[in-house]
Amino acid sequence: MLPHSPGVYRYYDSEGTVIYVGKAKDLNKRVAQYFVDPGRLTAKTRVLVSKIADVQYSVVDSEADALLLENNLIKQYKPRYNILLKDSKTYPWICVTADEFPRVFLTRKIVRNGSRYFGPYSSVMHAKALLEFFQANYPLRSCKYRISSDAVLRHKFRPCLDLHLGRCRGCCVGGISREEYSALIEEIVRLLSGGVNEILRKYKAAMTEAADRLDFETAQFYKDRIASLQQHYSKSIITSAGDRDVDVFSLVFDGLEAFGNFLRIRGGAIIQSLNLGFKMNIEEEQSSVLSEFIAEISSKFGALGHEVIVPFMPDVSIAGVEFRIPVRGDKLALLELSAKNAREYRFNSLRQREHTNPDEYRAAVLEELRKAIGMKELPMHMECFDNSNIQGTYPVASCVVFRNAEPSKKDYRRFKIKTVVGANDYASMKEVVNRRYSRMLAENPDDLPQLVVIDGGKGQLDFAWQALCELGIQDRMTVIGLAKRLEEVIRVGDPYPMFIDRNSQALRLLQRIRDEAHRFGITFHRALRSKGAVSSALREIKGVGEQTEQRLLMHFGSVARIASASQKELAELVGPALADRILRSLGAEKEQEYE
Repeated sequence: MLPHSPGVYRYYDSEGTVIYVGKAKDLNKRVAQYFVDPGRLTAKTRVLVSKIADVQYSVVDSEADALLLENNLIKQYKPRYNILLKDSKTYPWICVTADEFPRVFLTRKIVRNGSRYFGPYSSVMHAKALLEFFQANYPLRSCKYRISSDAVLRHKFRPCLDLHLGRCRGCCVGGISREEYSALIEEIVRLLSGGVNEILRKYKAAMTEAADRLDFETAQFYKDRIASLQQHYSKSIITSAGDRDVDVFSLVFDGLEAFGNFLRIRGGAIIQSLNLGFKMNIEEEQSSVLSEFIAEISSKFGALGHEVIVPFMPDVSIAGVEFRIPVRGDKLALLELSAKNAREYRFNSLRQREHTNPDEYRAAVLEELRKAIGMKELPMHMECFDNSNIQGTYPVASCVVFRNAEPSKKDYRRFKIKTVVGANDYASMKEVVNRRYSRMLAENPDDLPQLVVIDGGKGQLDFAWQALCELGIQDRMTVIGLAKRLEEVIRVGDPYPMFIDRNSQALRLLQRIRDEAHRFGITFHRALRSKGAVSSALREIKGVGEQTEQRLLMHFGSVARIASASQKELAELVGPALADRILRSLGAEKEQEYE
């Protein structure tokens, strides 16, 4: 019998391996939910329950303790069915050592020796920019010597080039006292902790005071320092946040994946930002994923601030922390900024996966497209149709095929329009769709596509839909139109177009198949047009038939070369009389071109 207390439970399989770790406000009630009514569980959770051979638990004092213990146990055991942290990168930190004359440097390794660490920084460029700013404005040492007052008195060190260049005050040779150096370090620590506004106010007061006593050199020093701080931190300060100290969490869900962003704002400036990805092996409540995110951030950054902005409430409460869901104003703007970062992280993660794990990337894109259009099944097989003609001449159409989000060029088809006279894109589309799928029904009815894309607007889509209805297969596939002007998606029976996020991979896949259909169709159209132009130029000459035309083109390669050939060269192929006639005819056409 489990106690009615907050704690952490662990499920073991028959081999004694931890397969799931969970937290609970009430251990007894939470664990019972898995066994009292299994029918309410999702399919993946039922698989988990079927493998449970033993349960162990640990009682803690509060929900916050349960959250942190759960996070630590997940990292320790890496259970198969838990939410797994996808981002395992080692992020950079800025370290301020605990020496008598501290060093400030970038590191990816935390050593518990009394040094202070600030970060982690999701961008190493941002961390390096901070160090460059400190080096340009604060004369700190860059050497790795163990400098102490005793060693300085014994003249143990020799000054390096930095002292002569003005980059260092020479603490190794007594050029700066320990108190002065410590004041520089504490100012840097304050900046790293988000105290830029406080330091700006202090500098402005000192500048005014120096100017009042006519110490203009000192006033200019503070003025330059203020300008340098404002220039560097202008991109980090959130003006709408004022001097507010808040932590912000946001999450973007995509199937069994979640992409999160965390912002730590101190004094109105972003001092820490981190993106993390989560993969769920069983269906989890969004509030539970947010709690895991909060626990991970707490383990990396330390305790949360008093005020935490979230998109929805987590399933835990933490003493001294107030979770808020903003609906308007500055706090909502901060949440939207964090959500924008989370969406950008999701987008970049998918793009990176295109190269590192193409199968997983394509599956994610197809799932995104399925959701965007509202399909029941993944569009593993997609086909797109496009018409091409010039004022009704040489009307053709193309059909390109994508399988698993990639072109299947062996399945491409092109069509000459047979039953439509003149420039009638609607009727041409109906003819081509009818011909394509009537043949597929006769040859391979099980290979119909899940998604058909029509390059065009409502008119082309309606006529394509009519063709499918006449064949009786309109319920076996989803048909949409993709209009070029605004890239809107047209659906059958819906008077309003649907707009897919322009930055989404789903829309890019639709654009890709549409552009491929256009390319394939226009290539065929140009080939027919070129062939028609050649035929008309030679066939209109009396005495030139199909065989003569082919013989001339095979020998010379083009009409232009035939026109520039000598009478003797032509006469060897077609005789002197016809050679003269060809040269006169092609020469007259060339003269007309330049009139």
